[in-house]
Amino acid sequence: MKIPKNAIVSNSDIIKNYKTQRERAEIIGKLFVFKNNQPDAVLFSMSEFEKVAELLELVETLSEAEINNILEMVKDHKKKISIAL
Repeated sequence: MKIPKNAIVSNSDIIKNYKTQRERAEIIGKLFVFKNNQPDAVLFSMSEFEKVAELLELVETLSEAEINNILEMVKDHKKKISIAL
């Protein structure tokens, strides 16, 4: 996964400037929190979290075989992926 530079924030900056960083997350969608130069957490905007939560709920309804099939399609960039909801 590629993390955009403008979406990286230090753990200490989150602690010191939570309100400002939360507002940034609302604009960007999500911030990647780094601690000791390593990814540590992700701060999602509520709208971004709702998208992710919806996708997770869908994944929870799939069988292991269906999940493995989707993962194989993702690995093969030549195949077109479509998921009917």
